[in-house]
Amino acid sequence: MGGTYRVAVVGATGAVGQQMVACLEERNFPVSRLVPLASERSLGKTVTFLGKEISVEVLNEDSFDGVEIALFSAGGGISKEYGPIAARAGAVVVDNSSAWRMDPEVPLVVPEVNPQDIGLYTKTGIIANPNCSTIQMVVALKPLHDAARIKRVVVSTYQAVSGTGQKAVDELAEQVRALLSCQPTKNKVYPHRIAFNCLPHIDVFLPNGYTKEEMKMVNETQKIMGDDSIQVTATTVRVPVFYSHSEAVNIETERKLTVDEARKILAQAPGVKVVDNPAKNEYPMPLDAAGQDLTLVGRIREDFSIPNGLNFWVVADNLRKGAATNAVQIAELLIRDYLRK
Repeated sequence: MGGTYRVAVVGATGAVGQQMVACLEERNFPVSRLVPLASERSLGKTVTFLGKEISVEVLNEDSFDGVEIALFSAGGGISKEYGPIAARAGAVVVDNSSAWRMDPEVPLVVPEVNPQDIGLYTKTGIIANPNCSTIQMVVALKPLHDAARIKRVVVSTYQAVSGTGQKAVDELAEQVRALLSCQPTKNKVYPHRIAFNCLPHIDVFLPNGYTKEEMKMVNETQKIMGDDSIQVTATTVRVPVFYSHSEAVNIETERKLTVDEARKILAQAPGVKVVDNPAKNEYPMPLDAAGQDLTLVGRIREDFSIPNGLNFWVVADNLRKGAATNAVQIAELLIRDYLRK
């Protein structure tokens, strides 16, 4: 890559921010200086990078002086306010919030799907990281779309509590402990108890009856795939799992794909690992995906209710491929192809 870069991580003490720092280290990203940024609540905290403790700095308008790449994971409000400030200071922003995803001037990128869109960052200095549930789905959809053109997608998600944040992880753990001790449970993060329960409710409900999370999957899929004609409908569900989202995906294609064809296409696709041997009880599970960057696909089978249909099951670590790793992969392509030193 030929040089080193000053990298800021905004929201460095959060669940995704911590994973971003870990991914930068694991993937040997050429960092000359790491600048961990967070709110005043994190003053006095440190992050560990390459064996060193680095003090977290309080985010302000001068935080990006000299920064070349800024990875944001601190919520939409912070991204809206500080993303343009970072870009004006000369940094390229890779933003993990929903703030910029559907902005027509901002590329929305999954490196295995539309890496060519990264170059559009020059319009605003910002690149958007898609929603976690969208990322893993389109990684599986893209090679199938290229082979047979997908007309329609029906997806139901089973999303881990870590997608809400550390407080949700703590709430699930506390509720499980309480129930196993025959004690009453408390819920603050979710409107209902999440332990041993499923909530068909992620983000706010919209006038059309869908949640915001469901509509993210619809709109982001079309933008990333570069094809507004792909019809998508989604039901998103929060389940009592700590890490990794699972999805039941049904597609209808223009050309018929056999199960064997689809399996071979997916086995060769970047970022995908096929785990599909029901005879040996081998299929993707959240426990298998947690802590790794691959998107696992299995239960590939024909949908015999329509002429050209397939069903499959997709699982990925929502904090890694669904957020931090995808952002670092974008940054890797950015310095390889656009910010060479």
